[in-house]
Amino acid sequence: MSRHTGETAEAEAPSAGPAAGGGVRRLLGRLGGPAVRTRLGTLAGVVILAVLFWRLGTGAFVDGVRRIDAPTLAVALGIGLVTTVFSAWRWALVARGIGIRLPFGAAVADYYRALFLNAALPGGVLGDVHRAVRHGRDAGDLGRGVRAVVLERTAGQLALFAAGGVVLLAMPSPVRDQIRQAAPPAALGVVGACAVVLALRMNRAPSGRKPREVRGMFGEARQALFSRSTAPGVLVSSVVVLAGYVAMFVLAADVAGAGASVAELLPLALLALLAMSLPLNVGGWGPREGVAAWAFGAAGLGAGRGLTVAVVYGVFSLAASLPGAVVLVARWYAATRDRRTADPAGPVPASWGFRPPAPRAPAPVVRIPAQLSEVRSEKYAPKESARLARSSLPFSAVPSEGRPMTPESV
Repeated sequence: MSRHTGETAEAEAPSAGPAAGGGVRRLLGRLGGPAVRTRLGTLAGVVILAVLFWRLGTGAFVDGVRRIDAPTLAVALGIGLVTTVFSAWRWALVARGIGIRLPFGAAVADYYRALFLNAALPGGVLGDVHRAVRHGRDAGDLGRGVRAVVLERTAGQLALFAAGGVVLLAMPSPVRDQIRQAAPPAALGVVGACAVVLALRMNRAPSGRKPREVRGMFGEARQALFSRSTAPGVLVSSVVVLAGYVAMFVLAADVAGAGASVAELLPLALLALLAMSLPLNVGGWGPREGVAAWAFGAAGLGAGRGLTVAVVYGVFSLAASLPGAVVLVARWYAATRDRRTADPAGPVPASWGFRPPAPRAPAPVVRIPAQLSEVRSEKYAPKESARLARSSLPFSAVPSEGRPMTPESV
């Protein structure tokens, strides 16, 4: 009996391995999903803000909001208008480069709406996801719509990284020494990666073996960002947008009373903007405030002052995205009006307990040929006796042969 039990256990033991491995793979797949990553990023942003509250108190937040007035909000709205218009232009150029149409006016409205959703919803990217899906469906190609938004955001990030690297290497900043030490290995790594890519292209396999999707992706990126028709516009728009972000940070530092020059604030602004690109925030809040507090403290300007500057910048960014709320409400109202116009009576609520009767099909119409309706043959004409019989029916008011009706005459 024990031997049979041992054999059964040995037979069942190998089957448990693949099941356990499949469970681990499913668990890892769920943890790597976009919803889980968004929640983890939001949680990280909340933790960063909680630590800042604990170490620096709430005075920096309250002081930053208290210093904002109407003229500075108007200036922030103006800067936001410039950056949004040039960002929408860059998006339209990228979309045209990969072969889909995007009108400039619709691009500006959708970009404003995306900025508002990014600032109002956790994660900081849901607005971009919304405009990508919306544009893809409107254009009839969801894949290209999503890739256009990804490439547009990639162009902005490349401009930020390039400008940040140059400024942080050349100008005094809290991380200049570290960046100068890391720059040579990083440059050698980039050169080595380029050499490997070049060698693979020279000794590449036949085109049939190369994945078609990868070739198409790189071809679209090259056409959208580096072609002669799109590269100048993408470069100019990226530079203008980045300059607008830096100008808004300098304005926030002036409102917060940082007392530093533009040359001192430029590397600190780029550090804060680089921190904003991390997906660990709550509507953009979190890493920006933490990096600003650390950078200002390391530069001798005070960590509390850096936190106040970051708070003012966050309020300015939210105010600059408020036209997106107007676009959102206007689009919702237009969609509701179109539905009411299409169905004036509107649907009957289910709580009323009845449904309107379904429309009946019209009765079939029987058409009689004209030849049959025009028969005038004497053969089918009614006899005279039949007419007299019909005229002499009971209760008839017409007398028969001038005599009154009697029972015998019926």
